Amino acid sequence: MRPESPEPEPRETDDIRRRFAEEARADRPDLATLCLLVGAEADPSLGEAGIDAAQAELDRLAGMLPFGVLGARAWAVALAELLAERCGFEGSPAEYQRLDASLLPVVLRRRRGLPILLSVVWIEVARRAGAPVYGVALPGHFVVGFGAPEERVLADPFGGGRLLTGADAELLVTGTTGEALEPAMLAPADPLDIVLRVLNNIRAWAATRPERTDVSLWAVELSLLLPSHPARLRYDRAQLLVQRGEFRRGAAEMDEYAQVVDAVEPSTAEAIRRKARAARAMLN
Repeated sequence: MRPESPEPEPRETDDIRRRFAEEARADRPDLATLCLLVGAEADPSLGEAGIDAAQAELDRLAGMLPFGVLGARAWAVALAELLAERCGFEGSPAEYQRLDASLLPVVLRRRRGLPILLSVVWIEVARRAGAPVYGVALPGHFVVGFGAPEERVLADPFGGGRLLTGADAELLVTGTTGEALEPAMLAPADPLDIVLRVLNNIRAWAATRPERTDVSLWAVELSLLLPSHPARLRYDRAQLLVQRGEFRRGAAEMDEYAQVVDAVEPSTAEAIRRKARAARAMLN
């Protein structure tokens, strides 16, 4: 008989997750706070002091922007000059191999990160200074937008703040996905959608590292705390529990998910129930 892994002990992350869930359900969820709580989940030693220090750093950077900036292009240029040229925030291909490239507290310290995390830095610094800024979730490459649609200016924080023409944006999309750039792709990204994409990146990083199911699990569990998330995440969590040796809990969650999908996909539900039975058999 293969022993089942013991139940995890309560950790400091209980408070982190409570705060994450509360912020995600606020009337106006704060992007920086949510991303910093993701960082605290990855490194509970960060603590309240570390979160406060990261918020203070965003405030400090915002205070370094010039006064009286007007117009979308002027804001984009000002952010590029400050964050890319003076402060050295930029990306490199090596960042895709690092978990901490998805963690805002570390990105603020290292000045390196994935496109979406560097964009979060730009968004939060610019927002504090009063800029008309938002995230743009292009498929495969996150960028930042300034101004209303009729004067929209796009910038690529990962590329050192390079301003993007329409052709540049088209190339980013087609080069990554093979798809054509659609107008809807340029719409401002919702903060909760940004956070879910950050968590999906973390899961993608962990998926290629079987020894890091712990990271996959907390990323899924944070995603499940968001008000809107793919229903399949519940099944993903169940599979991770089984992979980690928590066969009884994983099987129970598979059965619960099978009950949810049974009405629309009975064959899928039955396949999931078979996996649940197989997981329970590991206890014998």
